[in-house]
Amino acid sequence: MSFLALSFTLLFVIITMLVSVWQKLDLEKDIAVGTVRAAVQLLAVGYVLQFVFQSENIFFIILIICVMIVVAAMNAAKRAKGMTGVVWRIILSIATMEILMMGLLLSLHIIEATPQYIIPLSGMTIGNAMVACGLFLTQLKRETDTSKGEIEALLSLGATSRQAVQDVLKRSVKFSMIPTIDAMKTVGLVQLPGMMTGMIIAGADPVEAVRYQILIIFVFTSSSAITSMMLSMLCYKNLFTKDLRLKS
Repeated sequence: MSFLALSFTLLFVIITMLVSVWQKLDLEKDIAVGTVRAAVQLLAVGYVLQFVFQSENIFFIILIICVMIVVAAMNAAKRAKGMTGVVWRIILSIATMEILMMGLLLSLHIIEATPQYIIPLSGMTIGNAMVACGLFLTQLKRETDTSKGEIEALLSLGATSRQAVQDVLKRSVKFSMIPTIDAMKTVGLVQLPGMMTGMIIAGADPVEAVRYQILIIFVFTSSSAITSMMLSMLCYKNLFTKDLRLKS
């Protein structure tokens, strides 16, 4: 695709901004900023990946994955305003998931140990885990506020902090898994996922593209579950004071 053809796609953005102005949604600024940022960030990443793929230096691969994890954690932590120490908990959860997933994929020789496989798969997996973390934290705050009386009653009856919020954590983890599970149920029927579509457009055999997409779906499911459950174990104590009172 030429840059000229790519520039014509700005028409979709312009139409969206005009609709926003027409409906007085005040989204024009956000759309414009998002468009510029997306273009600049993706172009910059493209040149960086081109360099990394050519060098095949393990240090650069690890550095890029670490940057992905930190940025994802900082973005997901915005869903937990008022909770302290959330960023490092998210980083630990996503990093643990990444080590487990990538360790299995490489040790079982499912993918090759090259930047062309490791970085894209890590990016997709970390991005999916980021969404799961954001949804978990959003629902955790909502569930805690809704179940405040129940939690305090359980604490007064001698329950531990974990016992008092067990149901809250369970519902929050389930909520964070909704997009992943819905995607699994409808993939191929409602949507053709990005990786599969990209491979087919690039000329790959459709059956081969489907195999890689199945791999991605299974990894996404595991990454969402592992990250959400680990984050729930790291975060629940942050809901209480040292003397086991529920924080406001």
